[in-house]
Amino acid sequence: MDLLRIGDKVVSLIKINNKVNEILEYRTLGLSQQEVAEKLGVERTFISRLEGLGEVRKGQSIAAIGFPIKNKAEVEATLKAYGVEYFLLMSESERTDFVNECSGVQLSNRIMELINKFRSFDNVIVMGSDYRNRIARDLLDNKVIEMDIGKSPIKEDADVNLEALTGILKTLKG
Repeated sequence: MDLLRIGDKVVSLIKINNKVNEILEYRTLGLSQQEVAEKLGVERTFISRLEGLGEVRKGQSIAAIGFPIKNKAEVEATLKAYGVEYFLLMSESERTDFVNECSGVQLSNRIMELINKFRSFDNVIVMGSDYRNRIARDLLDNKVIEMDIGKSPIKEDADVNLEALTGILKTLKG
């Protein structure tokens, strides 16, 4: 829904998104926060806080997780080429095996260990369904860079957009 009622106000999400995109576009063109604030009639501190909300630490440690991945070999090669320190990629059948090869307690422990491992990285690229990406973002304290590969539930292996992945890695690695 584009319009939201907040108390006595009606707020347009499209209008907000357009303004945010405009701010970020000017910033990527090299304008200072103050120049953009004056040009668009917003507070400079708003721009600073907006950038802080979306900040991803460049040049820091990177991990990746993805499932169910169809082009697993290409994704793995791309991650290795950019020096991603740790990754876990699974097809749908590998994901099913991962779940079925242990008891509930063992599965719970394995998942907790993986969450702990991924939390030790500064940035985690998550390639999964829209639903799984939201869960990962919540579990990993917003260290997540989401790559939606389909709408939940994904029942078959899906391709990761390698061009988009490469763009993310280039940006993170500087």
